[in-house]
This record gives sequence, structure tokens and C-alpha cells, in this order.
Amino acid sequence: MLELKNYVNGEFVSAHDGQTLDDINPANGEVIATIPRSKANDVERAARAAEHAQKDWNATSLEQRIVWLDTIADALEQKHEAIAQAESLDTGKPISLARRVDASRSVENFRFFAAFGREQTEMTFKMEDATNFVHRNGLGVVGLITPWNLPLYLLSWKVAPALLMGNAIVAKPSELTPMTANILAETLDEINLPKGVFNLVHGLGPEVGQAILEHPSIKGISFTGGTATGRIVAATAAPLFKKLSLELGGKNATIVLDDADLDKAVPGAARAAFTNSGQVCLCGSRILVDSKIAEQFTSALVKEVESMRIGRPDEDATQIGTVISMEHLLKVESYIDLALTEGGTILTGGTRSMTGPLDHGENGAYLAPTVIGGLPHWSRCATEEIFGPVVTVHTFDSLAEATEIANATEYGLAGSIWTKDIEKGHALAKTIDTGIVWVNTWLHRDLRTPFGGVKNSGVGREGGQWSLGFFSETTNVCVMDSN
Repeated sequence: MLELKNYVNGEFVSAHDGQTLDDINPANGEVIATIPRSKANDVERAARAAEHAQKDWNATSLEQRIVWLDTIADALEQKHEAIAQAESLDTGKPISLARRVDASRSVENFRFFAAFGREQTEMTFKMEDATNFVHRNGLGVVGLITPWNLPLYLLSWKVAPALLMGNAIVAKPSELTPMTANILAETLDEINLPKGVFNLVHGLGPEVGQAILEHPSIKGISFTGGTATGRIVAATAAPLFKKLSLELGGKNATIVLDDADLDKAVPGAARAAFTNSGQVCLCGSRILVDSKIAEQFTSALVKEVESMRIGRPDEDATQIGTVISMEHLLKVESYIDLALTEGGTILTGGTRSMTGPLDHGENGAYLAPTVIGGLPHWSRCATEEIFGPVVTVHTFDSLAEATEIANATEYGLAGSIWTKDIEKGHALAKTIDTGIVWVNTWLHRDLRTPFGGVKNSGVGREGGQWSLGFFSETTNVCVMDSN
């Protein structure tokens, strides 16, 4: 069993009071590590270290910080398999997914922002009698709070641009999935990143996260997580005038038009619904299908889902592993039970009491991918974020009705449209109240583009210039011509 530590001012240290929390493997219920149960005084130590280090870090050139990002990427790439194994162990996701997505994207995030940094040019604005020069500087110390579903993937997505823009960092990973954040800290220590530039504080949200939000030296907060927690983050940080970026929940629609290529749309919808057991904020947890093809599509979807291999996360052939915890499993099952009371029909899958125990260990948080039909589109199961391997299927008779159903939630993060008519798909996409829409694909990312949602799915955007803008302050210097 591992004994993980905080990483503060270039040292691995325990919580000030010595308290710890258990890190549990969701596939078997075993304790695989302990982490510090840190408190406000641990955050204080990290923030002081970051504040001290930030001035020198911000004084380094952009070119020097770019070299550091490349160095981090190279070092992490050498640990690709270790990252994948740790992520699979911590989250219960299939090892194949952890290799393909989590470990690879964690390296790619640093490489992308290094390359993107090299593309930046000086921003100047000429007037008839003067020239304006726009300079960027780091905010100072920033707090990064990240979730359990894509632990290092999302942490690196914030760390890379924060470092590039000259900030020092106090990071809090989810207490449920601390292992790859620890690998990142070990990696930064091994390559001798200046002490205090990156600090890692483990613990609970109400204790560590809240202390990060409230700390006067921390000037910006980048948070990815649930909408309910996001409200707390906003309520705390906004009155303190901290810069704030919130990437929150989603209840995303997969819209299948009557001319869709079902050989692509069916596996595409299944992938969108059940990747990482549906525990991705971008997952298409509602499928809206034209009534003219609904029976054909739904039959094919059920067959596709039932072909998915549920198994131990460490087996290469596994496509569906566990959900994050037994507690979360009970929450997801409560929604499946609710679906029946709301008039829904279980087309495949269901709770463990419906399917019988899955033969992968009675202490594991395994749940069969579940497809539910017959629910009103305004039902709770069709409008609330379940964040598990559950998808609801609804029909529509017109494009206007598809738009109405797609927009009938408090969320607006992402979605996908499947059609052979690209112009129709593009036009429909513009009617959806959401931050991202894919046409004939899902989760196909260009890291230069804006990422984020509308309504209760968040505030602000990440990616490319949007990330650089968030993690910096700009100063305009207007110089009059000498003549």
C-alpha cells in the first residue's frame, strides 16, 4: 500500500496534523493508498511557497517556460504505462482506455501548450500617432481543483497553460483518485522544476478545496467538477474578485436524424453514452432519434450495448469497468429505479438486483450499461445528470422538436448530431444551447478550440488562446510616436 504525501515547496510532506484518508480501488474495495487529510494550514504553507516562487518563475522568459513544458512531457511519456496502470487502479476504468486516453492525453497537453506557446506573437495595435503593446503576465498563484473521472488528463490540461503563463500553482486532486497527481509531482521533482512553482495538497473538498478558494494569495481558480460544487466555488470566489473558470456538468444529447448512417451512428451513440462507464461530462446521456427510424436504431443500439465486454479493469479486453465507488454505484442505481416509477422501460442492463451480480468480484462497483426507453423528455432521469452507464432514448418528429428536447435541461455542455446531410447537421447544431457540438463524431478534439459550456454547465472557456487568456493578466502600453 502506498503512502502518498503532499508536495509543497519541493518536498513531500504529511499533513500538518498527520491525519490521512484511504484511497480505495473500486474494482475490489481494497485500500491501495493513504493520502494526507490536509487542512487550511497545509494550504497556507503551499500558498506561501507558491507566492514566493512565482515572482522568479514569472520573470523567466516565455521561451524558457516552453522548454520546461517539453521537458515535463518527455518525462511523463517515459511513465506512460505507469500512469495508465495507476489511473485504471484508482478509477476502475479499463486499462485500454487509460492507456489510449488518460496517459496519452496527459503528455499531449504539455506538448500542445509548448507548441502553442511558440506560435504566439507580440500583440501590437498601431494608431496614426502611437503604438499599443499588449503584455501578458501570470495572475500570480492559481488554485487548480480537479475531479476523479479523468484525473491527470484534466490536471495537466490546467497545469500546462498555468505554468506557460508564469503562474505558480496550488493543486487539489480528487481525494478518490490521487495517484497520478502524485506521479506528476514526483516527475516535476525529478526534473528539478523550481521549488514552490507546483504544489500539491491532498484532502477533502470542504477542508482543502474551500481553503484554496478563500486564500487571499490565490488570485485565480480553475475548477472542473459537478455543478452543485461549482455553485459553492462561485459563491466563495466571486466576492473575493478572484478570476474564475468553471467547467461543470452536462446532460448532453446525441441526435440521430432519419438519414443517418446507422453503421456509424449506432456505435457512435454507444461510445458517447458509455465511455468510462458514462463518467465523462461530455457523455451523450440522452439519445434523441427520429421516430421514422427509432425502432431500427434502438434495436441496433441494444445489440451494440449488449456486445460490450464488462470485466476487470486490468484486462486488455475489458470495455466497461467499474464506476468510481460503491457509493456512486448506489446513486446511479437509484436513478434506474426512479426511471421505472417515471414510466420508463429497461431495454438492457439495469441495477444489480435486475441483472444479477456481475461475476467480477462482489466488492467491485460494477454496473451493466443500461438503456432506458419510454421516458418523457422532461422526466428527472432525462434532465438530471446521472454520471454513470445509463442512457435514455427519446423520439422526435421534426427538427424543431429535436431542438426543443435537446434544450430542455439546465445544462448546455456538448452534444452530437448524426446525419448524411452536413448542411442540415450544421444548421441544427446552431440551434442547440450548448458549448460544443460534433457532427458525425464525438469527442474529436482540436485543443486550439474553446472548451466549455453554457447555462449550468459552466463559466468561461479552456483551450488554446482561452486558456492563455484565463491564466494571465494583460497590460496595454501605449507609446506615442516621437515625431
